[in-house]
Amino acid sequence: MAGQENCVRLTRSTVAKKRTAELAGITDENVTNKKRVVLGELSNNVAGSVSKVQGKKPTTTTTTQKLQCKGKVKAKSKVVRRVLLEGGDEKKEDFDAMSNDPQMCGYYASDIYGYLHQMEVDPKRRPLPDYIEKVQKDVSMSMRGVLVDWLVEVAEEYKLVSDTLYMTVSYIDRFLSLNPLNRQRLQLLGVSSMLIASKYEEITPPNVEDFCYITDNTYTKDEVVKMEADILKSLKFELGNPTVKTFLRRFTRVAQEYYKASSLQLEFLGCYLAELSLLDYGCVKFLPSMVAASVIFLTRFIIRPKCHPWSSALQRNLGYKASDLKECVLILHDLYLSRRGDSLHAVREKYKQHKVSNMWQQFRLLQRFQLLISKMFKKLRLLMLKMFKWWKFDT
Repeated sequence: MAGQENCVRLTRSTVAKKRTAELAGITDENVTNKKRVVLGELSNNVAGSVSKVQGKKPTTTTTTQKLQCKGKVKAKSKVVRRVLLEGGDEKKEDFDAMSNDPQMCGYYASDIYGYLHQMEVDPKRRPLPDYIEKVQKDVSMSMRGVLVDWLVEVAEEYKLVSDTLYMTVSYIDRFLSLNPLNRQRLQLLGVSSMLIASKYEEITPPNVEDFCYITDNTYTKDEVVKMEADILKSLKFELGNPTVKTFLRRFTRVAQEYYKASSLQLEFLGCYLAELSLLDYGCVKFLPSMVAASVIFLTRFIIRPKCHPWSSALQRNLGYKASDLKECVLILHDLYLSRRGDSLHAVREKYKQHKVSNMWQQFRLLQRFQLLISKMFKKLRLLMLKMFKWWKFDT
């Protein structure tokens, strides 16, 4: 229908122009009730470890020529979408140009992600990789792990989107890289960071009173607001930095395109591994895009251990070699096997919940159904071939 409407507009426009041209003698072509999840006392004994168009002379063109030209362009559109770039040679596929979804902004995607890469390497938006050793005196790695583990529960309690959780942890790490903090105020930092992230990401963020309530009223409203102001001043109001989740969305689509694996399986396991990375202080030193690429690497390895988890297409589109990801992948693998952060259970319990396990069971049933359908079609095809041979023999 949209195509027909475009054709009608083109025809009317052309007729109008012809009439104008005939008169002027010229032809021109310009067309709930919430329970409290109390963190408790933090201690060091807890074991736990992301081309410009050049102007040309107007030429006379008939309507038939225009429509023929339009038809040729339309016929070639699918071929043109596979943009090939490698210097001047045509070898490398542009994944974004192949997308049929207008919401993916294929034309601008490379510019957008180039800008996000610039942001993630900006020192102002990066936490120090060793801030606990160099800046903090009263906060340990295990305390950070316990805090993040508790914030996962808070995010679940208030039904916050995952981006809010990632932004919260990012603000905590950046603030602790600049300011030494007493352990008694670490939970206050956590809820104030989540308050800021909620205002940035959520449609209806929780109130200050909700965050006071979730701490069993350990902190007053004024204390939370004061800490919020301190965080904003320390971060200089630069809040929109990219996180692991930002890159993971695109990387998952790339992996699905070149891996031909199930969308749900890749997304489910990828989100689980990415949230586990938040718990471990060892992942702070890696760029968010590197953590996201490592998540894709490990996810592919877990799903199909007999196949190589990396490829040249993934290396081109994600920007990392397999060797670049080695250290980060090993940390994620240890988290996956509970060799690290084994005392931190919030993420693991979150992905064991009834709704998540039901979704996984539905995925398994869908896989079996698809397999059954494919077998039926194969049998039907063989039967039709036999019938065709019999019919040909009889004639």
